[in-house]
Amino acid sequence: MTEVRGSLADAGRDLLLGSACVGCGRAGRVLCPSCAASLPRRGHPSWPTPTPPGLAPPFAAGAYDGLLKALVNEHKEHGVFALAAPLGRVLSDVVRDLLAVVAVPGTPVLLVPVPSRRPVVRRRGHDPLLRTTRRAAVHLRRTGVRATVRQLLVPSGRVLDQSGLDARARAANLAGSMAARRPRAGDHVATLVLVDDVLTTGSTVREAQRALEQRGLRVAGVATVAATRRRVAWTGCPESGGSLSLRGRAH
Repeated sequence: MTEVRGSLADAGRDLLLGSACVGCGRAGRVLCPSCAASLPRRGHPSWPTPTPPGLAPPFAAGAYDGLLKALVNEHKEHGVFALAAPLGRVLSDVVRDLLAVVAVPGTPVLLVPVPSRRPVVRRRGHDPLLRTTRRAAVHLRRTGVRATVRQLLVPSGRVLDQSGLDARARAANLAGSMAARRPRAGDHVATLVLVDDVLTTGSTVREAQRALEQRGLRVAGVATVAATRRRVAWTGCPESGGSLSLRGRAH
């Protein structure tokens, strides 16, 4: 009920402020029915090239382009809160397809969002990834998945601006930048899924995975709304000899 009230409040706020579809510009809803219907309904393997060693299987709904890019940016940078609902639905579909590959049947699912730094949250006025992840958990529970959102990760240390850095420089910049809280009883037997909005080089989620592994937690996979790198068809982890074939190029 709380999530329903939150969705209605988000929609009401955007309506009062005046809005147009972020996809086609049509006046009215922030996402018109036609654009909403065009959103992807599947998650796909999205290994970055190159892949950080040891990265858990990453899935995304599509390339960080077009409508997906508009949704992520308008929600994150411009506070269009009502977009959390469609983003959450997209993310839940990605998690669902990831779980079909990596989950142990019958185990509860922990969705662990990559943390935003407090100054960034203050500047934006909200935590967009946390909001989206909570919406995704609601969708998953409606389909029978025992999904819970847990903020197990916290920022640690200083990080320089990532823009313009290549994969190796990003990995070095992020090393030691996250820490994990002490797990609760039962966390070690849950299927743990790392969540982020966009997968780029994979350095951020790999650092998050490292922090969780230091607490003895196993990360089953990574779920993101979109991916910016070339994606590949996945038939197993590339480090264990799984075959890879290029699927195309994002930017």
